[in-house]
Amino acid sequence: MKVLLTEDNVDLQNNILTYLQNEGILCECATSIQACQDRLVAFEYDILILDRMLPDGDGIEIIQFVKSRNINISILIASAKNELDDKVEGLNLGADDYITKPYFMTELIARLKALYRRNTLGGNQKLQIGNITIDTDKQEVCINNTLIPLTKKEYDLLLYIYANKNRIITKLAIAEHLWGDFTDTLGSLDFVYQHIKNLRKKIISAGGNDFIQTVYGSGYKYAIDA
Repeated sequence: MKVLLTEDNVDLQNNILTYLQNEGILCECATSIQACQDRLVAFEYDILILDRMLPDGDGIEIIQFVKSRNINISILIASAKNELDDKVEGLNLGADDYITKPYFMTELIARLKALYRRNTLGGNQKLQIGNITIDTDKQEVCINNTLIPLTKKEYDLLLYIYANKNRIITKLAIAEHLWGDFTDTLGSLDFVYQHIKNLRKKIISAGGNDFIQTVYGSGYKYAIDA
């Protein structure tokens, strides 16, 4: 899961960032409407956590921006504006969920997981790819009911390919999804090939369906008939 956190309170932003990272969630940050819009245009995210009261305006503008650009992202408003009218306005404009500050981090994580499961994975807790079963709550992968030991990056890669099964995914897109801002510091994208290779090897060795198809010169895609 890759999250864009738009929050201008630096202390709160750092607390959320640390908590999400400890939960294994890749998170990047913006502190204004403009910075958020720039990131939404340049990168792909699964979920946007959006504060309404930002230094350059109402965060609602970002929802309108997302809808006008047809950006595929789930939106969770996290705001101190706790009146019913505020919540209804945000949801009516296109937000997927609304959480009122202050909130417990455990509730934030639960809402993020629910949004990701509902909007990115079609609402399923358990996903099936041939004889491969992915439990998104436990973050476990089984093949023929046998648990397969995947690294965190391999699990995220598996889920990312599944979630984008209707399109070709470039090496750069995979790198940005798994490593975020650190991608710019990497010398090449060869490590993406290595992670794909390792994931395939584990799946095939356990008797699983090799559903990852290489599209030469472009990237990879989910092979539906695998």
